[in-house]
Amino acid sequence: MESEELERSLGKKAELDLLPMQSGDVPATYADVEDIVRAFDFRPSTSIKEGISRYVTWYRSYYK
Repeated sequence: MESEELERSLGKKAELDLLPMQSGDVPATYADVEDIVRAFDFRPSTSIKEGISRYVTWYRSYYK
């Protein structure tokens, strides 16, 4: 779960306020990146774990 990766990267427990599905929420989404692969010869390869870690590092550096 993404919140667990964020907790690990931040070194603190998240305070979650889980609510029922809201109007307009979707239970799942699936990105189709094939158009980008064809147009730019680029295939995303960053994992959630790595992306969150890199974001937290950038955020801390930028906002000190």
